[in-house]
Amino acid sequence: MNPAILALEDGTVFEGRSFGAPAERSGEVVFNTALTGYQEVFTDPSYAGQIVILTNPQIGNYGTNVEDSEAARPYIEGLVVREFSSIASNWRSDAEANTFLGQAGIPVVSDLDTRALVRHLRTRGVMRGVLSAVDTDAQQLVEKARAIPSMAGLDLASVVTTPHQYEWTRPVDACSPSEFVGRAPEPRFHVVAYDFGIKRNILRRLVQTGCRVTVVPSFTSAEDVLALNPDGIFLSNGPGDPEPLQPQVANIRKLIGRKPIFGICLGHQLLGLAVGGKTYKLKFGHRGANHPVRNELTQKVEITSHNHGFAVDPDSLNLNEVEITHVNLNDQTLEGFRHRSHPVFCVQYHPEAAPGPHDSHYLFDDFVKLMTLECTK
Repeated sequence: MNPAILALEDGTVFEGRSFGAPAERSGEVVFNTALTGYQEVFTDPSYAGQIVILTNPQIGNYGTNVEDSEAARPYIEGLVVREFSSIASNWRSDAEANTFLGQAGIPVVSDLDTRALVRHLRTRGVMRGVLSAVDTDAQQLVEKARAIPSMAGLDLASVVTTPHQYEWTRPVDACSPSEFVGRAPEPRFHVVAYDFGIKRNILRRLVQTGCRVTVVPSFTSAEDVLALNPDGIFLSNGPGDPEPLQPQVANIRKLIGRKPIFGICLGHQLLGLAVGGKTYKLKFGHRGANHPVRNELTQKVEITSHNHGFAVDPDSLNLNEVEITHVNLNDQTLEGFRHRSHPVFCVQYHPEAAPGPHDSHYLFDDFVKLMTLECTK
C-alpha cells in the first residue's frame, strides 16, 4: 500500500496509507463525530472545499449504494480515517467505499491517529491542509497548505448550485422492509427551493409532507421566484461563508413577508443576515449526529445532526423583530429563530438527517402548517 500524507498549515504532518484515488487535494481540514452515514458525508455539498476527518474508527465496512447519496457525486476534497475497510459487507451495498471515492478522484489517508489529529484541531481550531498520495515532501505540502484561500470570505454556494431549474418529485424511501415510511400525500403546496448546495433528503422530506418542489439556482432573483407562484420558499444548506452572498441575501430580504419561508443551515445564516444580523466563524464548527439542541418554545431537547462552520450571532439580532427558538446545549450557540411578524423560521441544524437522528422531522410539518395558514387568509 502506498503512503499518503496530511500536512497542516501550522507545520503538523500526519502520515498514513493511501486509499481512494492516487491524487492530491487541498482544503479546510474539519472533523465529523457521527458513527454512521459516511456516504452522506462524502456526498453532502456543504463539505465542498473541505478535507474531512471521520472520528468513528472504522469507515467503509458497509460499502456504498446509489440510494444514500445526497448529491450526484462526492463533494469532499479528501478523507482522513483511522481504519479504511477495503471490503464491504451489507446487503444494500453496490460498491466499496474505496471504489466510490477513487472513481471520483478523491484521496483517502488511513492508518493514522485520528484522535490526536482531532484533539489538535479542537485546541488550535480548524485549519488549511493538503492531503497527498503522490507527493511525500512534507515541507512542500505544508507550504502548499499555507497558500490555500481561507474558508472565511469564500463563496462556495455559487460553485455547487444547480445551473438550471428542475422539479423534484421523489419522496422518502424505506431503507429496509421493516422500516415504515408511509405513502407521501398528494401535493397540496408548491415550494420553490433555493439550491445553495441542497441535500437530496431535504427534497425527499418536502415531498413526503405533501409538497411539489421546484429547485432553482442560488442566483435566482426574488421576482423570478415569485413568478413561479409558490406557496412557500425553502432556503437550503450549503458550503462556505454566508457573508459574501450579498445578492442572495438581498433576494431573501425581498421575499420576507411575501411567502412563508423555511431555512436550514446556510439558509438559516442567510436569513440571519437578511434580518440585519451578523455571522461569525466557529473555532472548529459543529459536525456530527449527536448534538443536543433545546427547543425554547417547548423546552424539549432534540438530538440533532450538524454540519456547519459558521453561526449567527444572537446578540446582533433585533429581538423585537425575531424570536430565538433553538439553542445548542453544548456551547449555547444559536440554532434557530422565527420572525415575529411574518411566516419565516429557520434552524442551523439538519432536521432531514439521513441516516438520522429523526427528532426534528416535525419542522417540515411546521412549514406545511405555515403554508396552510397563509392559504386560508
